[in-house]
Amino acid sequence: MSEGKKYVLAVPNFSNGRDPEVVAKVTEPVKEIPGVKLVGVEPEHDFNRTVVTVIGEPGPIKKALVEMGARAAKLVDMSRHQGTHPRIGAEDTLPIFPLHNITLDECRALAEEIGKEFFELTKVPVYFAGVNSRTPERASFAFIRAGQYEGLRDLLRAAKNDPARAAEYEARRPDLSVDGLLSETAGGTIVSCEENGLTAYNIFLDTEDLSVAKEIARAVRGPSGGFGSVRAVGIKFPEHKGVVVSMNMFDCVSLPIQRVFEFCRREAARLGVNVAGSQLVGPIKLESVIQSFVYSLGLEGFRTGQILESHLIGLK
Repeated sequence: MSEGKKYVLAVPNFSNGRDPEVVAKVTEPVKEIPGVKLVGVEPEHDFNRTVVTVIGEPGPIKKALVEMGARAAKLVDMSRHQGTHPRIGAEDTLPIFPLHNITLDECRALAEEIGKEFFELTKVPVYFAGVNSRTPERASFAFIRAGQYEGLRDLLRAAKNDPARAAEYEARRPDLSVDGLLSETAGGTIVSCEENGLTAYNIFLDTEDLSVAKEIARAVRGPSGGFGSVRAVGIKFPEHKGVVVSMNMFDCVSLPIQRVFEFCRREAARLGVNVAGSQLVGPIKLESVIQSFVYSLGLEGFRTGQILESHLIGLK
C-alpha cells in the first residue's frame, strides 16, 4: 500500500453462494483490473450469498464494482433465488468505506458515481443507503429490504398506480429506475457509503437447539438487545456442527469484538450451553484487532506505534 495514495474498501454482496462457477465469473473482473486487490471471497450455502472484499484506488474500485455488479445481474435470477439472508437483488449491495488517505465525503461522491454508472450500464434499479440515502429511513438496509425481493416487487407493482398508496410507493420506490419497479430477474441493488465497514462474525454454540442461538441473538443485537451497532440472527449452518449466532458488527473500534464474544459466552452459560468457537467471515481492519487486544488486556496508553510492523509502511 503506497502511503500517499487514496484507498477504498468495498464489500459487495451478491445473491449466489451455491454455484462455484457463478461465483468465479462474478468475481473475475476484480482480478483483471490494475489498482484493485481481491482480498476475500466468502460464499455461504445456507444464505445463498457471497461476500466479496476488495481494496483499491477509487477509479479502479468503481470500475471493478460496476463490472462485477453487471455480471451478477446477468447470472443470478431473483425470481428463482432462495436463501436465508435478506436480499432484494442479484447484486444485492455495493457498499464502500474509507480505508486510507480518503475522506467520507470523497467516498460519498464515489458511491454516487458507482450507483449512476451501474444503473446506466445495467438498468437495474438502485437504492442509495448509508450517507448517500435520500431519506433518513433509507440509510438502513433493513428498511429498504423490508419484504425482501418478493415483497418489495409486489408492493411496488400494487402501489405504483394506486392514489391511495402514493405515499407508501414514494417511500419504497427505487432512487434510480426505468419504470419505478424492480427488475424481474435482477431485482434491485443497494449502493452505499458509510464511515466504518462491517465485520462479519459468527459464534458457534455447542448445541443443536436453534432457539438458544435466537435468544442470544436477540440479547446482543440492537434495538432488541444490548449493542446498537450489532445486527445478529440465530441460524443453523448445515455444514457445521451446532448452531450459530451470526453477526454483522458495524463498529468494532467503539465496541471491541472481544466484548461481544464475552457477552455471548455469558448468555450461553446462563442458558446452559458452551461456546464452541467463533469465526471471522472475511477480513477485519487492523484497528479493530488492536482495540480488541487493548480491551482484553486492559492496556493503558497503548499506541499503534508500539506494533513494530506498523513502521514498515512508508519505509524506504
